[in-house]
Amino acid sequence: MPSDENSTRSDFIRNIVEDDIKTNKNNGLVSTRFPPEPNGYLHIGHAKSICLNFGIATEKKGTCNLRFDDTNPVKEDAEYVKSIKSDIKWLGFDWKDRLHYTSDYFESLYNYAVELIKKEKAYVCSLGPDDIREYRGTLTEPGKDSPYRNRLVGENLDLFVRMRAGEFEEGEHVLRAKIDMSSPNMNMRDPAIYRIRKAYHHKTGNDWCIYPMYDFSHCLSDSIEGITHSICTLEFEDHRPLYDWILDELNTKCHPRQIEFARLNLSYTVMSKRKLLKLVESNIVNGWDDPRLPTISGMRRRGYTSGSIRNFCERVGVAKRDSMVDLALLEYSIRDDLNTSTPRRLSVLNPLKIIIDNYPEGQEEELEALNHPGDPEMGTRKIPFSRELYIEKDDFMEDPPKKFFRLTPGREVRLRFAYYIKCESVIKDEKTGEVVEVHCTYDPETKGGSSPDGRKVKATMHWVSAAHSVKAEVRLYDRLFNVENPGGDKNGPDFMESINPESLKVLTDCHLEPGLADSSPESMYQFERLGYFCVDSKDSMPGSLVFNRTVSLRDSWAKVANKRKK
Repeated sequence: MPSDENSTRSDFIRNIVEDDIKTNKNNGLVSTRFPPEPNGYLHIGHAKSICLNFGIATEKKGTCNLRFDDTNPVKEDAEYVKSIKSDIKWLGFDWKDRLHYTSDYFESLYNYAVELIKKEKAYVCSLGPDDIREYRGTLTEPGKDSPYRNRLVGENLDLFVRMRAGEFEEGEHVLRAKIDMSSPNMNMRDPAIYRIRKAYHHKTGNDWCIYPMYDFSHCLSDSIEGITHSICTLEFEDHRPLYDWILDELNTKCHPRQIEFARLNLSYTVMSKRKLLKLVESNIVNGWDDPRLPTISGMRRRGYTSGSIRNFCERVGVAKRDSMVDLALLEYSIRDDLNTSTPRRLSVLNPLKIIIDNYPEGQEEELEALNHPGDPEMGTRKIPFSRELYIEKDDFMEDPPKKFFRLTPGREVRLRFAYYIKCESVIKDEKTGEVVEVHCTYDPETKGGSSPDGRKVKATMHWVSAAHSVKAEVRLYDRLFNVENPGGDKNGPDFMESINPESLKVLTDCHLEPGLADSSPESMYQFERLGYFCVDSKDSMPGSLVFNRTVSLRDSWAKVANKRKK
């Protein structure tokens, strides 16, 4: 787990917790929890909650539980449980022996429901779903009492026992809290607290056919575990009165304090599990770990580090109002993390062959290259040089514009770590007229990239030796959506209509320096002048390398930040 090196952080939630400690509330103890539903993979929004809950617990020398809210077997799967555990561990947090499931408390929750019935604070309602919705009223009109609201306690107990025994079909009955159908808060208008679900549960099998609703199970699970601060996102603010009502009516020994904070909204991204699932099931992306998704698994596969995600969450901070965070800030966080830690390598993604006519045929040599220009301790490596090389197609133009300083006929440029070369002639495809080969000469006195006579060149280009390079597939990822807030306008297009058709480009004829041949999955490199790249953990294998571009070198967030300062 990350240390409490940042224990001086301050925000309104930490201030509340600190005040509670000072007044010895909860005997000075702090206990938080992260309660994901196992119905999908975690995303960057969950990462913010994870960092907040585990972070506060660490800073205040408290505890943080991991509790799976597994109350809807129709949508849950053991695969999601496994992925959630893995993601939290990878982010750097550890729940130790505090792993719980709401299903661990099913018997206790059932007994709590029975207690509410006996106190005439809950009843079995036999209205259908549509009628319940109609009786509920609107934001401007009060609801109407269910015709079953005044059933006698004995009848309610009998029906609830029979619901558990499986005598009724789904939707035939629900158990509702008996609160106030005229309440201005819709959540207090006799909400359902148990419903029938005849589905296999990933943990309890077929032991149960009735399952508690989230609002009922969540507060009681918090109480059972002795949670002191139940930290959740703003959409649960209107649910807080119900949270407190249930605990008060049952007079539980532990009554946690619910505190809401703004959820993370990221530009050019969707965070809804429902929308993410639709992208996966529609094959718009290749599974939950597709590097274009904001899932933690996808971001890890793309090359994001756990440290960069934690730093991003810290930069975003904890607010009371929802807002949109610029995706550029996330990209800045990964660049900031990788810049100092990632070794540099040479690679050519769109190759154009260079032949150095005055370099002896059959001759080869090894040149010394820095692993990191800003960190001498990362050392050097040897890279092969020969008569035939590859450069990027974009680094050559036969008829360039005025401010193009790279290779053109008659111009001299520097090859990184190598020599000065000069373009002498080109060979073109007879049918298309495309340049397919560039012939150059080199100056053997410029080894290492500097000229003894002091002459200067305006461009330095990356390259690889054609005879020694290793081939690889490189996947260039971009934003999945081409609008800032996909689906955010209720009257606008559906989010599926804003898919960026250029979100993935696959390059299959890429050439890398030979030292990359043995790269292990998730290895990170900066391909000089091209960006940061990661060895794909799923599709790459020895002899068949696949690299994912994590992020380009261009930092748009820094430009935005500088403009704001001015």
